[in-house]
Amino acid sequence: MINIATVSLGCPKNTVDSEVMLGKLGEKGFNITNEPEIAEVIIINTCGFIESAKKESIDTILEFAKYKENKCQVLVVTGCLVQRYKEELKEEIPEIDGIMGTGEYEKIADCIDAGLEGTNFDRTEKLDYLYDHTTPRMLSTPKHTAYVKIAEGCDNHCTYCIIPKLRGGYRSRPIESIVEEVENLVKGGVKEVILVAQDTTVYGMDIYGEYKLADLLTKLNSVDKLRWIRVMYCYPTYLSDTLLETFSKLDKVVKYIDLPLQHGDDQILKKMGRKEKVSELKGLVKKIRSYMPDVAIRTSLIVGFPGETDENFENLMEFVKTIKLDRVGVFTYSSEEGTPAHTYPNKVSKRKKVLRQHRLMKAQRKISKEINEKWVGQTIDVLIESIDNGNLIGRSFRDSPQIDGNIIIPKKGRGNELIGEIFPVKITEAFDYDLLGEFDYESSK
Repeated sequence: MINIATVSLGCPKNTVDSEVMLGKLGEKGFNITNEPEIAEVIIINTCGFIESAKKESIDTILEFAKYKENKCQVLVVTGCLVQRYKEELKEEIPEIDGIMGTGEYEKIADCIDAGLEGTNFDRTEKLDYLYDHTTPRMLSTPKHTAYVKIAEGCDNHCTYCIIPKLRGGYRSRPIESIVEEVENLVKGGVKEVILVAQDTTVYGMDIYGEYKLADLLTKLNSVDKLRWIRVMYCYPTYLSDTLLETFSKLDKVVKYIDLPLQHGDDQILKKMGRKEKVSELKGLVKKIRSYMPDVAIRTSLIVGFPGETDENFENLMEFVKTIKLDRVGVFTYSSEEGTPAHTYPNKVSKRKKVLRQHRLMKAQRKISKEINEKWVGQTIDVLIESIDNGNLIGRSFRDSPQIDGNIIIPKKGRGNELIGEIFPVKITEAFDYDLLGEFDYESSK
């Protein structure tokens, strides 16, 4: 039996792609292993979104290429980096036996069969692949949580972003397909589904002629034994009153809005190709909170965009201090070939970008601590995920896995049997990003 090891880099959308490949390989009788040293085949699903992601992908390929000196016979590289730099990868890393782009995942078994027969495999032509509920998947996440991709591609064309060229135009899955997939996941023990797409708020427009995320959430809210529905990547343009009302009234939809804002200065937002002005973004945040007073709002921001002056940055600082969001990720601008912004003048130096990133994160750290302190004394439901240093580690509705904070709970004699379960926890102490809580053992029995 052929052993296959995989490495998945980048975002949760890439995670789903990797799980689809694993599902197809398992269906074909290959053995999936977490031990690359015993694998005849190693697959690396890459990210190529920004410079740091490209570097991580290349470093990972080079690291696993060394395994070909031992048992590994076939090294396959898939994903966004391949879609962008196929020829360069083939030339610079001859150890690669199989190349597959972002629309070719259904051919993964063919790719491996070719490699095992000594033939190089090269497919990057398609950009229209979209899995459905009939596609086999092998989850790589903890058994209680699963990502569900509701659409693929993007039509937004922000000036800094290469995704439309790597993933194609926006294309939604039918509601029925998503609901059936979620029902199957729940039957397998999943309690939390996390809906992902490049932009979830425009879901459905391409196939239904109208925005359908609210309808999808309503259908998913009726799935028996599903506990939490989390929605990522809600672009502000189409976050309507109807959608916010749906978020607020459905009990399984966690009150968590992932809202990519990117900046807080009108000049820079316009250069980025974003549709809103700062005043509109502030108004939207206020409106979200009017529908859901305890909502957790997360965003991502970019510092050092071409032409970003000290004044532009100070406006961003003031914006962050004014809207006071729960979670903020700050990235330094990465100039990507093939995007309009790559040719923009007045580049910001790397040193200045990093300094601005640190200043903004320092300001946000204080805001995060202040917000966390408001939860001290309150009891909230927590999904227990792991044990670390004698403590239970969990997440609340406010926390998306691997990007937000954790809730730390002293174990006090109970442990593994609680992983994957949701229990009430009283918050006793707040840190910058994490919370400390006391577990109510009586209520968990």
